[in-house]
Amino acid sequence: MMLLKRRYGLLTLVILVAFLAFFTVKEDIFRKPQQKSRINIPQNLSEDMDLAGGPEREVRGFPKREIVDLITMYPDLFIASGNSEDKKVALTFDDGPDDVFTPQILDVLKDKDVKATFFVIGKRAEGFSEVMQRIVDEGHLVGNHTWSHPNIMKVSLEDAKQEVLKTEKLLKSYYKDSSDRIKIFRSPYGSIDPKSVEFFGDIGYKIISWNVDSLDWKGLTAEEVKTNVLENVTKGSIILQHSAGGEGEDLSGSVGALPEIIEVLKAEGFEFVTIDEILKGKQEKDEQEKKKQK
Repeated sequence: MMLLKRRYGLLTLVILVAFLAFFTVKEDIFRKPQQKSRINIPQNLSEDMDLAGGPEREVRGFPKREIVDLITMYPDLFIASGNSEDKKVALTFDDGPDDVFTPQILDVLKDKDVKATFFVIGKRAEGFSEVMQRIVDEGHLVGNHTWSHPNIMKVSLEDAKQEVLKTEKLLKSYYKDSSDRIKIFRSPYGSIDPKSVEFFGDIGYKIISWNVDSLDWKGLTAEEVKTNVLENVTKGSIILQHSAGGEGEDLSGSVGALPEIIEVLKAEGFEFVTIDEILKGKQEKDEQEKKKQK
């Protein structure tokens, strides 16, 4: 009888241990938050090459109403879209180059035979000169996105001007003949006011905004980026994506979405062009409208 009790006692102990072990493992599996796999900016991108105004996710939020106001006030200087009757769209990529995301984007564009516009940060273009050279060699248009990506609403106009002119000097070095190269500028974070629009217009720049924001800087999935673009594209759209990010920003979703964005829009009859073509189409439409009014 005593032996039987001992056996039952031992069996009970084994079951209890197994029971506790199961729930310990279960708790470990189901209660610990599952971390999203991220691709971070490599460590060789030093602090002084990060976005001077801070990561996009901490700064962005320029009101749409103010963008509409600028389009109305400066129709020939501040451009957010092209000819609304022309089935052309422009892919634009900000904040590059880098050696993580920019090469992947270039691979996709080359594979799909699409030309895009890259608004580059001067300091990064200097630091990743081989990638910058590839952008130029593969026939993409390059725009000015300042030297260090400050929020120009929080610096003096003179400091902002120096940021742009320093980048302009670097970009000229990539072209044998830069005399007729179009001068296009996109303000970091899209943040700009009337005084700045006039200021940069006076030194020969067209200020390029967008009317389709992929929101890829939020670290979205490929499906989310694709939806943000495809559900908002119209004739003449300027699409905003990024070819590099700030500290800890993951653009793998944007890279993953790009092939299907291109395939779907091509299937719908859209033609991909660079910003100079968008500006040309807009100018032609504006001239036609003026003739009608006479």
